Amino acid sequence: MTTSPSPDRAVALTVVGAINVDLTARVQRAPGAGETVADGVLQHGPGGKGANQAVAAARLGADVRLIGGVGDDPDGRGIRDQLAAIGVDASGVQTTAAATGTALIVVDATGENSIVVCAGANAAIDAESLGIEPDSAVLAQLEVADAVVSAAAHAAGFFALNAAPARPLPRALLEKCDLVIVNETEYAQLPEVHDAPLLCVTLGAAGARLYRHGELVASAPGVSTTVRNTVGAGDAFCAALVVGLLRGDAEADALARACAVGAAAVADDASQPALDALDSYAVTA
Repeated sequence: MTTSPSPDRAVALTVVGAINVDLTARVQRAPGAGETVADGVLQHGPGGKGANQAVAAARLGADVRLIGGVGDDPDGRGIRDQLAAIGVDASGVQTTAAATGTALIVVDATGENSIVVCAGANAAIDAESLGIEPDSAVLAQLEVADAVVSAAAHAAGFFALNAAPARPLPRALLEKCDLVIVNETEYAQLPEVHDAPLLCVTLGAAGARLYRHGELVASAPGVSTTVRNTVGAGDAFCAALVVGLLRGDAEADALARACAVGAAAVADDASQPALDALDSYAVTA
């Protein structure tokens, strides 16, 4: 059956994470080791997992505050202006002595990508000055230091962690996680998350599954789409799932809508894709 879109139910979400400038080269085929390809088309735009998730959540209808770091440089100032134009509260974005972070991305004709991240200001965030409001709902990722992620987790009332890029997680941090989101590769690399209170495993084109303490509680199929760029798809999925759960959607519905949002993101060239309000993504069963 198809569920009818529900009334707008905006939620407040604080996102803690990396803010980058993405330099993306679109090519027919990515070069191998020692190889040069000469058909690249260069694109310059905002990125970083934290900023991507914050922008996606705002476009889906949440009231979003972003905490991270940028440099005192034209890129940092431009990113602040872009966030303000989208409606993301960037008052928690710190200005550091380091340059704004940069991601060097190669995207081939199938939409697959390889990425090198130069952390810059993302590695200079002051974990003691995050300014998270007590009992906030917080979404974080692992492109910033453990100290920043841990400080965010301890300040949050609800804490969701997109454990990407994967690295070993301190037990004290895991104990603060209400929701962990990983892809299949990260799931294999991080056995410590398998018994999380709520664990989402994304399966690419095959959809996603949701587990509670290791027991499957919901699954959703992938949504067929034309693949243009996979860089921002996981971030859009994370934002949609967290926003859906926070506003009280049934777990199966939240998961299905997140898959639909991820598919919409894959079909967009940008790391911060254009998205509609969350309720516009129909849930079918």
